Amino acid sequence: MIQSISLKKLVPSPRNVRKTSDPAADEQLKADIAARGLLQNLVVRKAKRGKFEVEAGGRRLAALQALAEDGTLAKTHEVTCLVIEGEESEVREASLAENFQRLAMNPADEAQAFSAIIEAGGCVEDVARRFGLTIRFVEGRLRLAALAPCVFEALADGTITLDMAKAYGAISDVDRQAHVYAELQDAWYQVTPDTIRRMVLDATVRGSDPRAVLVGREAYIAAGGRIERELFDDDATESWIDIALLEDLAHKAMDEAASKSAQEHGLAWVRPTLDCYVSHDLVEGFNRLPCEPAPLSELEAQELTELEADYDRAAAILEDEDSDEAEVAKAEEELVAIDRAMRALNDRPPVLADDLKADAGTFLVLSRTGEPALVPQFYTESEVISEDDGAVEPVAGGTETKGRGSSLSQRLLDELAMQRRDILAIHLANDSALALDFLVFNLADADGHDWRAKKASTLTGSVASGPVPGFEAKDAPASAALAEFAGSLDESWRAGETDVERFEAFRALSDEARSAWLGHVVSRTLVASLACEGERSAPLHEAIGGLLEIETAHWWRPTAANYFDRVAKAKTLEALDAAGGAELVSRYSASKKAELASAAERIFSGNFIGEAGTKERALAWVPAIMHFRGTAGPDETVDPDENDESDGEITEQAA
Repeated sequence: MIQSISLKKLVPSPRNVRKTSDPAADEQLKADIAARGLLQNLVVRKAKRGKFEVEAGGRRLAALQALAEDGTLAKTHEVTCLVIEGEESEVREASLAENFQRLAMNPADEAQAFSAIIEAGGCVEDVARRFGLTIRFVEGRLRLAALAPCVFEALADGTITLDMAKAYGAISDVDRQAHVYAELQDAWYQVTPDTIRRMVLDATVRGSDPRAVLVGREAYIAAGGRIERELFDDDATESWIDIALLEDLAHKAMDEAASKSAQEHGLAWVRPTLDCYVSHDLVEGFNRLPCEPAPLSELEAQELTELEADYDRAAAILEDEDSDEAEVAKAEEELVAIDRAMRALNDRPPVLADDLKADAGTFLVLSRTGEPALVPQFYTESEVISEDDGAVEPVAGGTETKGRGSSLSQRLLDELAMQRRDILAIHLANDSALALDFLVFNLADADGHDWRAKKASTLTGSVASGPVPGFEAKDAPASAALAEFAGSLDESWRAGETDVERFEAFRALSDEARSAWLGHVVSRTLVASLACEGERSAPLHEAIGGLLEIETAHWWRPTAANYFDRVAKAKTLEALDAAGGAELVSRYSASKKAELASAAERIFSGNFIGEAGTKERALAWVPAIMHFRGTAGPDETVDPDENDESDGEITEQAA
């Protein structure tokens, strides 16, 4: 029997089968009810003293009660309920059925629903607010609605994943999307979002493409591949048309190379990728194994000692004001050669202990020159036990100190350092005057100093790599801004056939265009660093960050994927404490780690219902090691080397 019952007469039932919940989803449900009211009635059973126990709809009841506490609803608000009777076992069965029968919406259904609302005159901001979602989430679903019909149908029926659908959406050309979808139906290899993204963006491939170089022209033609040439094309610039065939041949070549590499190095596995980097998706679920550079042999150690003596001798000639020009020129040439030889001896790839190889593996990437390259980092699916159980934990005031049981993983620290580097880089790229000062200073300061001293920049023109080979922060604002900045550069001067022609064309660019190039070439040399002590410290970065007045929180927000899923539960709770105090901590302290990470992501994105002060603090919070000293961060430094080497979930005490 359907009946309207006063909210104050409704109480949770002890028989409700749902015992756990998602705090973030609960906030979303509360926002939805506030916007549209209760769309599904509660299932209740009569209890003592005129009360009704809610057998199905406990989350909806909690949301209604929270709205009543906020004053949004009256405590006497009438709620539509289905009143049932029967034995306790029958009531439990009804509660169980109500939960089992509920099915989360497919992303395709969500896309169609949002699109219909927008077409009816709504706006993205209103949809996001009324459903308790982020604007970015709604915009993403609307992009899905614009996919080619065959791709959209595949998403709707579960043939492809959401990430794969997003990869098709990398281009707005629905004909191209449909063409790639059809080509991949017969693929024998595992189709990944990266595979799809490459194919939709490339209508044809040049002969100089790494995949083309890997496969080879003769093998491609022999397999039925087609090539088109314009009048002045050569082997490097000609167009290869059959992308699906090329991908197929490239995958086979990489599979063969990976099997050979695993056998040669005695590894349990080597997994190939046609990308020139190892994406986060590939290493998901793996733990990073510790490895050290191979030790120098006696002969190599002796050679290094001799090189150091030669370096001191040549440097003394440069420092001597009485040295003639010929001696100085010769000494400068010798120093370049000595420095190169020293680096060759010291830049040694990491070596994995033999007893770890049986359970270890790595990845084979395709270099930009078309050569398969083994990544010098090893992984395992087994748990890695750190020799040092020290940790880096935040304390009151935002600073961090050493502790136990809640450390940051080595992988996470490396990724955070690289993302923080991008934040500094995009600011430096947009301040050409400061970039010029930085350029000149680094080139001048390098003269006559110890070559072994740690540098804040690689300023010889080369691009700085990070401690995690191939890592890229997907969807990170700073990384996206850097890519957009690079894409806006005037590259017309590259058309010159000789370096003289290219130089003259470059000098003919406007002052603004040349200034943009200055910012670009300087910013890309920045090494990855954190606001800490130890090897990731770069004090010069702190000084530059202070001059630029960088607010890290504007460019990087902690999410479940890039932070909260990767740290101990205690660190997430301490972050909540910094934003909302003990009350916010108590609300989530009993949550499981995955639920807590999801809730924390929403809170620190500002997508939750709370006091204005709490939201403001949440939106301003970032880990202390991500701040730039002299801006909005803590004053003390930390030592991130006291951490767990694994990249998986950190062991928690009393989680």
